[in-house]
Amino acid sequence: MDTGTHVVMGVALGGLATLDPIVQNDPVLFQAVMIGTIAGSQAPDFDTVLKLKNNAAYLRNHRGITHSIPAVIFWGLLISTIIYAFVPEVSFLHLWLWTAIAVIVHVLVDVFNAYGTQAYRPFTNRWVAYGFISTFDPYIFTLHVIGIVAWFLGANPGYTWLLIYFIIALYYVKRYLEKRELVNKIHDRISGVTEIATSPTMRQKSWRLAITTENHFYVGTAENGHIEIVDKFNKVPLPKVEVIEKAKEDKNISAFLSFSPVYRWEMNMYDDFTEVRFIDLRYRSKDHYPFVAVAQIDDNMRIMSSYTGWIFSEQKLQNKLVID
Repeated sequence: MDTGTHVVMGVALGGLATLDPIVQNDPVLFQAVMIGTIAGSQAPDFDTVLKLKNNAAYLRNHRGITHSIPAVIFWGLLISTIIYAFVPEVSFLHLWLWTAIAVIVHVLVDVFNAYGTQAYRPFTNRWVAYGFISTFDPYIFTLHVIGIVAWFLGANPGYTWLLIYFIIALYYVKRYLEKRELVNKIHDRISGVTEIATSPTMRQKSWRLAITTENHFYVGTAENGHIEIVDKFNKVPLPKVEVIEKAKEDKNISAFLSFSPVYRWEMNMYDDFTEVRFIDLRYRSKDHYPFVAVAQIDDNMRIMSSYTGWIFSEQKLQNKLVID
């Protein structure tokens, strides 16, 4: 989820913690828990600082090890220990419990959008992206704002958040059923489907689709249950040639390939270099595929420049390649 939603979830879990009698009867513990749930709801995204280094490091690591099972345990203990050092009179067990719940909820909600996480590490490094909740879901965010306002106006925080989270749980079930119905329609329409990547938008009945079969990639949209295929590409394996192998050694290309499950590739030869381009098919927007990785390799098999990330015009991409 987006940062704003994680923040309001941290506040909500602090309010939900008042259902715990130990927290409810200790104002100092309640304040410590509130700090812990807000911090815990943000902690796994600490890897965002890698963006200051470069896109490759960010892409390879964001929502990776910081969202893994060992990290979830680590974040809860670290944050609780730091807070406890300032208020040693409170119950560490209850402080840790609610802080840990906030961290777990952060990782849990992240697996349901299209970007996903490596939440099952160390058992597997695969990206888990169930793809039926938008990264920013206006309904989920609005319900949290309503809960915060109700709490501010005097509503019981524990029961208010219990009710809101029950509604949100039902909403998740609804979205899952909508995705399942959409997947069934795709299988009925296209034969030999091996993989479907769904990307919900902020509009309830609007989805982006990237569909893989044995021989083709299909890119489409779904609006109000109606599926429209807008692009079709031949599924061509990467050739085992020197320039491709060299490109795969580049940090930007390797980061892209470690992350993207559905992509096509292009290889274009110019006077002084060969350009190898990888294009993620999940994020088509206004007839454009903005998430790419590009390497330019000279005739001596030296990487002249490379880039990976979100780019919305060819001119900006070429500017990035020159700069980098």
